[in-house]
Amino acid sequence: MRVAPGAAAALLLWALLVPAGAIRAQGTDEIRLEDIEKEIARTVERPYRLGGFLEFQPTLFGFDRDAAFYRLQFFDEDEGATAAQYDLRLRLEGSYRKGIFSLFARADALTTQGDLDSESRIDLLEGFGSLKPIPGLALDVGKKVVKWGKGYAWNPVAFVDRPKNPEDPELALEGFYLLVAEAIRSFDGPLKTAAFTAVALPVDRDVNEEFGETDHLNVAAKLYALLFDTDLDVMVFTGGSRTTRFGVDFARNILTNFEVHGEWALITDFEQAPINERGQAKRRVADVMSYLVGIRYLTERETTFIVEYYHNGTGFTGGQMEDFFRFVEAGDATFRSTGNPTGIRRAITLAEGAYGRPNPMRSYLYARASQKEPFDILYFTPALTTIVNVEDQSFVVIPELTYSPVTNLELRFRAAALVGERRAEYGEKQNDYRLELRVRYYF
Repeated sequence: MRVAPGAAAALLLWALLVPAGAIRAQGTDEIRLEDIEKEIARTVERPYRLGGFLEFQPTLFGFDRDAAFYRLQFFDEDEGATAAQYDLRLRLEGSYRKGIFSLFARADALTTQGDLDSESRIDLLEGFGSLKPIPGLALDVGKKVVKWGKGYAWNPVAFVDRPKNPEDPELALEGFYLLVAEAIRSFDGPLKTAAFTAVALPVDRDVNEEFGETDHLNVAAKLYALLFDTDLDVMVFTGGSRTTRFGVDFARNILTNFEVHGEWALITDFEQAPINERGQAKRRVADVMSYLVGIRYLTERETTFIVEYYHNGTGFTGGQMEDFFRFVEAGDATFRSTGNPTGIRRAITLAEGAYGRPNPMRSYLYARASQKEPFDILYFTPALTTIVNVEDQSFVVIPELTYSPVTNLELRFRAAALVGERRAEYGEKQNDYRLELRVRYYF
């Protein structure tokens, strides 16, 4: 019998908390399963919960030493053909509920050791308090992930969240410090549910400083409706830290096993400063649109397909990225021939900004197929993911194997192969390939 993580934790607590003398008094033969189940239920209903996982992840990187981003990372040294990295992570999640008040926290303690870097840090991913004075009304304050949008790999309407990693979109994100108020109501008829969410997000030198320009109070709002069995959202964001933006999204099950979804965002007065091959920047300000359309399909054999097309209106064109790569080549050549690092250091600064973000260009296609328990191998799921840059035809392919041999233990092996010509996005990435094993134990 396989035990869910919550039940396993409750059973462990029961074993620790029930006095041994009480068990001996009953006699071994008198311990009944229903008594244990009642104690587990009572434990699970306690006002506090604590869980998480311990994770070990070794990774091997195979470098492309001719690539632009390798030159930027190691312009004055040679790291060789490969490098290893070892990550040890402890994730703790806890909650407490008392009447109309509750607390939630999620934090990571991470240690990284390897050929490239060694560091240890503690990150608070989320930590907020909730107040629910009446049914249908909630107020949250603290550090929180809001989770706007229906897309799996990207969310152009996630105006108050950090961007996902499209190569691993299910990773937990770090939130921002904010205030969220939500009111929800149910109805009879075509409109089954409606909800309104308001968000206040301050930015100054000590709070949310990475969000944008400091010394501003930003506000956002979302109106949700479940109308004719279709999830609909309308969003707006305004404030001095970022320009005003508007968004809509939807999700609908066409069939029980076939879902379509989409997002659209308008970003006003977006500023971009692409450089030419000589490093000269030209500032441009314009209203731009980003959007996503996708499907999720589950076959009778429990194969799941996810396909999404993403247009990034804030991204660079193919020609603009080629100019950046040429500038890197020129700066690297100058440094190697004369020792003058001015050009390459400026390229490094640009790469730390818009040019180096995940998916910096305009058009991408995401596709993933996963098969649950093939060949009747229990708790085993293979998957294959690819992300294609539609403009330059470069791409990454990620095969993945996930297996849970015993309760609460998950093993995941992933490989990533990056394919592309010179001056194409994935052809100029730092790595040719990546191999990683993730061992995760839940408690």
